Order: sequence, then structure tokens, then C-alpha cells
Amino acid sequence: MKIAVTYENGRVFQHFGHTEQFKMYQVEDGKVTASQVVETAGSGHGALAGFLRDQGVDTLICGGIGGGAKTALAQAGIQLYGGVSGNTDQAVEDLLAGKLVFQPDILCSHHGENHHHEGHSCGEHGCGEGHCHH
Repeated sequence: MKIAVTYENGRVFQHFGHTEQFKMYQVEDGKVTASQVVETAGSGHGALAGFLRDQGVDTLICGGIGGGAKTALAQAGIQLYGGVSGNTDQAVEDLLAGKLVFQPDILCSHHGENHHHEGHSCGEHGCGEGHCHH
């Protein structure tokens, strides 16, 4: 298993399409055996999805992510955990422990504001199935 996390200064970077570094974690038997920070050498969600696929990544942890990027990742066969913030190492540990807090319906807002998450809890009406329109 190879996990990539959008990375900036030790924390989960919040804009997938603009990330300049990923921290890659090699996982064997549920434990991280190696990790390294990798420069993306390119930008744009399509290029980044291809880059991750070429690196052998099967799981991505990130902050905000747009719909096009989600589609590109799905086509590359990469499992997405979006809406994550905080320390990258801790996020990976939490994922492996089955306790990572993520948002299955995360979408980037291009105005830098998150009005679409105000005032409701996604757990209440099945947003996880992807039928939720805010």
C-alpha cells in the first residue's frame, strides 16, 4: 500500500490542485515502513492524478479537492480521503488505525469560502452516497 498526502510544512495542504509536494508513505502490514517528500514538478489536478498513479500510489489524503480532481483520481484507481487537516504523519497513523476523520463529499470552493458546509452535518442525510446538493 502506498499513501500520498498533500504536504506543506508537515501539515495536510488544503488545495489539491495547487499542491507542490506530496509526502509518500510506504505501508506494509499496517505499519509505515518508509516515507519521503516528493516534489510534484507540475500542477493541475489531471497532471497530479497521473503523477500519483505513476508513483504507484493507491491512497490519497488531502484537504480541499475539486470535482475534476476527484474524477481523475477515481480513473487512476486511487482511493481518496478528502477534507483532512492537521499533521500529515498523524493523518496516516489515523487512517491505518481506522479512525481518520474525512469528508466523503468534500469539494473545493474556488472562492476560498466554505458556505456549502455551514449549518448542517453530513451525517444527517446521507451525503456520503454522493446525492447531496447544497
